[in-house]
Amino acid sequence: MRDTFSEELTALAGSDPRIVLLMGDIGNHMFDRFKELYPTRFFNCGIAESNMISVAAGLAMSGFRPFVYTFSAFDVGRPFEQIRVDLAFQNLPVVIIGLGGGLTYSSLGPTHYICEDLAITRALPNMTVVCPADAVETRAAIRAALQREGPVYIRIGKKNEPVIHKTPPNFVIGKGIIIEEGTDICILGTGTILPNVIAAAHHLRESGFKPRVVSFHTIKPLDTILLEKVFSDYPLVVTVEEHSFIGGLGSAVAEWLSDQALPQRGHLMRIGIPDEFLHYAVKQKSALDAYNLSPDKLAEAIHVQYRKLF
Repeated sequence: MRDTFSEELTALAGSDPRIVLLMGDIGNHMFDRFKELYPTRFFNCGIAESNMISVAAGLAMSGFRPFVYTFSAFDVGRPFEQIRVDLAFQNLPVVIIGLGGGLTYSSLGPTHYICEDLAITRALPNMTVVCPADAVETRAAIRAALQREGPVYIRIGKKNEPVIHKTPPNFVIGKGIIIEEGTDICILGTGTILPNVIAAAHHLRESGFKPRVVSFHTIKPLDTILLEKVFSDYPLVVTVEEHSFIGGLGSAVAEWLSDQALPQRGHLMRIGIPDEFLHYAVKQKSALDAYNLSPDKLAEAIHVQYRKLF
C-alpha cells in the first residue's frame, strides 16, 4: 500500500501542480520518482513531525495541496496539537497518510504501533477519516481525498497486503463497499484486517451461516444509509477493526445506533483491540492471533455470539 501511495501521488502530481509531499524522514527511495519529477514540491521535514504538520498548514494556506507521510504513530500520535489547531480548526485541505496503523509495527514496541489513531482523528471537527483495505482502495482514497476541502487522515498498511478488489470498485468517501453478499450476519470490516474478515466469513459459511461482508472504509463520515439498512435486515451486525475498542469503527457505529429509533434493531457485536498496551514486542500476525483477530478466531467469536443470541 505504501508503494501504491507513492505511485498514485506521483501520477496525480503530474496534472495537479498544487500537490506537495512532506515526509518524516522515512522511505526515501519510495519517492525517488516524485523527487526526480517535482524536486521543488518534495520536503523531507526530518524527525520533526509537529513542525511538519505546521509547514503543511502553511502550504495549504498558500494554495497548495499537501500530503504528509510517515508512521501513523508519529504523524497522528506525536503532533496532535498541530493537527487540531493548525489543520482541523482552520479546516485546511491537508491529507495525512499514516503508515502502518494498528499492530503493523508491534514488533518495534509501543512507540511504533498505534491502536488509537482512528479515535484521535475521528474526534476532531472537520476531519475525514479513511481506512482503505488494500492497494486498490488506497489509490481511490487518495484521489477522493484530493477532492475534499478539509483535512483527511488516511491509514494505510505497510506492504504485501492482499488485494481484495479484482477491479476498481465505486469508491466514495462515506459509502461502504459490499464485498460478499449474505443474509444472516453482516460483518463490517475496516482497513487491512479485511482479508481476515473475508477468510472468517468463509469459515462461517462452512458452518452453515451466510454472512455479508462490507468494506467499511470510512470511519468519518459514517455510511448511515447502509447502517440503517443492515440493522433493519440482519439480526447480528459485527464490526471488526485493528484498533482499540474505544473510539474506532465499533464505537462510531454504537454511538450512531444509540441515537436511532429503528423498527427492527439488530444486535451489535464489536471486535477490536482491548483497552490495554502490549508490553512485549511481537510480530503483527502473533499479535492479531492473541487478540482474536485471526480468521479462525474471528469466525469462532462470531459463531458463539450468534448462538448466544439465537
